[in-house]
Amino acid sequence: MKKLLLAGASVAALIVSANAQAADLSTTMPLKASGSCDPYKNYSCLDAYLGDDVVTRFLRYYQLEWGHDSAPSDPKAPAGRRAEWPATPQSTPPMPFTEWPYGGSTNLGVTRPASVDSPLMNAIAHTPVGEALGASNIQIYGWVDGGGNLSTNSVKPGGNAPAAYSYTPNTIQLDQAVIYVERLPDTVQRDHIDWGFRISAIYGENYRYTTAYGLFSNQLLKNNAVNGFDMPMLYGEVFIPQVLEGLNIRVGRFISIPDIEAQLAPNNYMYSHSMTYSFDNYTNTGVEATLAATRNIILQLGVVTGTEAMPWHVGQRIPNPFPNPVYPDSTMLKDPGAQASLVAGIRLTSDSGNDSINLVANGINDGKWGYNNLQWYGGTYYHKFNDQWHLSVEVYTLSQRQVLNAADPLGIAANSGYPFGVQQMPFNSPFLAQCSNPTELTCTARSVAALAYLNYKFSPLDNLSFRGEYFDDQQGQRTGTKTRYVEAGIGVQHWFSPQIEMRPEVSYYRSLDAPAFNGNSNAGILPNKNYAVIGSADVIVHF
Repeated sequence: MKKLLLAGASVAALIVSANAQAADLSTTMPLKASGSCDPYKNYSCLDAYLGDDVVTRFLRYYQLEWGHDSAPSDPKAPAGRRAEWPATPQSTPPMPFTEWPYGGSTNLGVTRPASVDSPLMNAIAHTPVGEALGASNIQIYGWVDGGGNLSTNSVKPGGNAPAAYSYTPNTIQLDQAVIYVERLPDTVQRDHIDWGFRISAIYGENYRYTTAYGLFSNQLLKNNAVNGFDMPMLYGEVFIPQVLEGLNIRVGRFISIPDIEAQLAPNNYMYSHSMTYSFDNYTNTGVEATLAATRNIILQLGVVTGTEAMPWHVGQRIPNPFPNPVYPDSTMLKDPGAQASLVAGIRLTSDSGNDSINLVANGINDGKWGYNNLQWYGGTYYHKFNDQWHLSVEVYTLSQRQVLNAADPLGIAANSGYPFGVQQMPFNSPFLAQCSNPTELTCTARSVAALAYLNYKFSPLDNLSFRGEYFDDQQGQRTGTKTRYVEAGIGVQHWFSPQIEMRPEVSYYRSLDAPAFNGNSNAGILPNKNYAVIGSADVIVHF
């Protein structure tokens, strides 16, 4: 309880401190140029306001937007969405998105090139590099996200697991420093084929959640590094407007569909992530087509190489030091989940934009146990009650077949006679299944989850989120403990401007059937608590 009170006090102190900093901002930021006007009233004077040199323009752009809920509006800019399209349901700030989320595609009908509000791009706009990027509709931008937590757990590192994105209790950390290089295709227009791409790079503690086996994965699986590097999105895409209401084809590594939450910090209501999100599909690599059949119906279909699986692992074999009835040969597949897999979904949105439902099957193949070969069936639903309140709901079931029994009656795991033994993965290897029959060699591992966010926008720069979830790890393969979980959390998202955001929160987790918290599987420390209270906060600064 003492730590919970400390967490609450820390959150309150952060808010008070932030408000004090806001009040003093005008004395700490560069002053406007003499005689400059207000670009929010007269957009044509934006350049005069920002000045000439890159550093001054960069800092003055933060000053310009401070206290506003949007960038200055260019009256000459083309419309940002098709006139007949469902209405925009949300705004950023204070929400993490404007359109109800769906993965695998640039938002159809509502995306213009070079439309991201970026201090960096405004700062370099008149340099040779900036002009070349502008002429190509390419943008470079990103953010830095740092945070910390106070917890009833004490084991360091890893004691907060299976609560995610605050892996180590009672610490301050760099969550993620992210940079994007991207070109957005123009999906509003209907008269020409357009193209786009995204190259993303992330560094920080959060890499341990985005890692795909075979792509920079030794940092996590061989070394268990605290901070690491990943590239969760590497794709190109082409938009073909002549096919019905528009067809987008994406090729590369991309975020899986659907999910309320996302790996990248600004795309989430709260600093922490739900367990529902933390243990399902993160990324796919392959080809995905997204078709706007009508303004209300979006269809998705793709072929990928599984979940968190790389194409170069398809068919690759490694020596088997302990042939056994499950893996009988002298060699075995390096990752049985690296195989051709189906992704399919349908998205229905009302004319008002107030309701949207996504139904999805993700990573579907033979389902044999792989690094993360998750057979995901589920969906998301969004409902906007009014301009202040909206609800986001997600439910799913996921499974893998032929997962080794944790009882290990033949010593298969103990002798590394399977693809994820200590030679391949000394750290963070997939958990085994706690099968109901201790004598069987394998069983199907399944998880069922339900998640809801209720959100209240109480000012243009502030949102309050209530999170509740139920997660049933039926064989313990996802979290390491065979138990049901419940979680309740509350968090505030306060934006100082469209570029700077702070998210204090507190969450209560409980495992109903067995202790699941305050352990560390890599160190052989068994969990000894069936609850956790975690107070945390982060600050995101965009550039």
